Amino acid sequence: MKKLRVYLDTSVLGGVFDEEFAEPSIGMMNSIRKGKLIPLISDTLALEVAEAPIPIQDLLNEISELRVETIPISREAYELHNEYLRVGVVTPRFSDDALHVAQATIARADVIVSWNFRHLVNPVRIRAFNGVNLTCGYGMVIILTPADLTGMIEVEDE
Repeated sequence: MKKLRVYLDTSVLGGVFDEEFAEPSIGMMNSIRKGKLIPLISDTLALEVAEAPIPIQDLLNEISELRVETIPISREAYELHNEYLRVGVVTPRFSDDALHVAQATIARADVIVSWNFRHLVNPVRIRAFNGVNLTCGYGMVIILTPADLTGMIEVEDE
């Protein structure tokens, strides 16, 4: 089976160090280390992690040394991001969340992985992001938690 290309949101890296989210986050990172998943690392993620605690920065550096795809911030991603904001999928205060989705959409990620339930792993927002994507001629996005993703991987491994 084709390896999934997973766009990593900043909350996933932080989840490794959060008691509530650690187990599935670590499980997903182990799947990345074993080469079962291909992580997509965006410039937006790198900028956010640059301001994060050192252990999170170290984790990103470790992952970046594996087989990854880097996703630069492009004019096309900014235009899609601006459309998400224009129609109110998220407010300008949470602009980076829209930029994550735009970059993942442009890169044709198989899935966006996040612990951000308010703005990303939220059925109402996913529907709104996909509405904009379809209107603008892009594909739909799937947004899952690391727990959902690792559960899928375990089922496929059986």
